[in-house]
Amino acid sequence: MKDEKLQKALARMGLGSRRQMEEVIKSGRVTVNNGPATIGDRVEQGDEIRVDGRQIKYTAENEKRRRVIAYYKPEGEVCSAKDPEGRPTVFERLPKLTHDRWVMVGRLDINSTGLLLFTNDGEMAHRLMHPSNEVTREYAVRVLGEVTSDIARTLTAGVMLEDGMAQFEDIKEGGGEGVNKWYHVKLKEGRNREVRRLFESQGLKVSRLLRTRYGTISLPKELRTGRFLELDKKDINTLTDLVSLRPRYGTGLHGAAKEKQERIKSKPLKARRSDNRNDSRGNSTKPKSSGSPASRGTRNTRDRSNNNSNKR
Repeated sequence: MKDEKLQKALARMGLGSRRQMEEVIKSGRVTVNNGPATIGDRVEQGDEIRVDGRQIKYTAENEKRRRVIAYYKPEGEVCSAKDPEGRPTVFERLPKLTHDRWVMVGRLDINSTGLLLFTNDGEMAHRLMHPSNEVTREYAVRVLGEVTSDIARTLTAGVMLEDGMAQFEDIKEGGGEGVNKWYHVKLKEGRNREVRRLFESQGLKVSRLLRTRYGTISLPKELRTGRFLELDKKDINTLTDLVSLRPRYGTGLHGAAKEKQERIKSKPLKARRSDNRNDSRGNSTKPKSSGSPASRGTRNTRDRSNNNSNKR
């Protein structure tokens, strides 16, 4: 029997979800070895697969090295491969891949900052984003106004938004001065602007929002805005375990790539802002006088609040 079903292979290669790929196959847009494809067809190494006439380089699942990178999105970048308005996108600074592509895990709006994960494994990305897997996202949020105990109870109990019930799994104070206060919140889904809309439902305005964790991966303390780090085998395997994917041979960093990441960790690269790509001096990540998030574990998010705001 051939290696895997066609729709699964296309999803794994980042062309869309399995359901989307099934629709693409049904519409006659896919061929295998010059013949029309059907749902349930299986493919293997050496098969010629084309979508809309474009050849898709197929690599068997167990032979393809699984890769994941953590990117610190600055404010002003769009979460799409191309932007019709010509704005900078999060894909522009990612390392180039040959016969492969980066798939974004979740989204952040243009005014949002913080952790974005990218992988070359489409199935992994799909599972990390799917609501049924309840992967926890964590955010540091600066709010104009006070979140009273009653408001906190309401936000964790559930609020009816225009697209259904939503709630935080947890909400904790994070410090701040004056009318601006920081809070740390967790939720297990990623609907459009969900964090912002939850606070707005209580008459509160979010002025900054920073994603600090996605699943088992926290925003690396050595990572600066506009920069990325590639994850090693241990961190990647914690993510795949989270969504019940088997480890893959060759996963992780090796040789020169591993040495490069170690150098970056010991001597972090300077921050890069999306609104000034040629600024070689970097940018301070210290907060303004309005306050900053309180420390979280071994890392203080105070070091990361210059460009904050997030799409949840």
